[in-house]
Amino acid sequence: MRERKNRPPIQVHALPETLAALRTHIFNGVIWPDFTRLPSAEHPMLALVPIAVGDVLELNGKRVEVLSAVHTVPAVGYAVDGGTAGWWVYTGDTGPNPALWERLATMKVAHLVIETAFGDDERQLARISRHLCPAALGHELQHLAGSVDVHITHIKPGERAAVMAEIGKLGSPHKIRALEIGDVMRLIDEPKRAYA
Repeated sequence: MRERKNRPPIQVHALPETLAALRTHIFNGVIWPDFTRLPSAEHPMLALVPIAVGDVLELNGKRVEVLSAVHTVPAVGYAVDGGTAGWWVYTGDTGPNPALWERLATMKVAHLVIETAFGDDERQLARISRHLCPAALGHELQHLAGSVDVHITHIKPGERAAVMAEIGKLGSPHKIRALEIGDVMRLIDEPKRAYA
């Protein structure tokens, strides 16, 4: 194994409850080795770093704010500050979440990645599991001012066409589409090009 003395550990940022679950159920010497103590306690490969809603992290020169999520297990979302281009927001798994919209009302949101796991025919399952369905998404998006690029994620396998058809009927002012593998979202202002 290569010497790690001059390399910092990989940092995993998560809620304390999530870190406790990782320690208990994953990095426990049964499922995986405890990389927070390997190759040595002084020079581990992994560092588990607790975060809380409202924390602002500086990661690779970007400000990342930890956002509220409402789910059946401890969860958060994130907002990445894109400067004058606006914020890129990822809700994480969440059901209806007033605290999220209260915070986003103070931000210039450029992109919103939000889950819509179930179709409206499974709205009861969505409610119980604290996910969104198109009707709930429509209600939540009413709290988001302006016209934002909204990217739908976490659609259950085989349900994409039906869920997106239901979302298409919402009549939202936002530009809504399913997130695709390979999509690129620009978080910084790019210089304008002059064309001859």
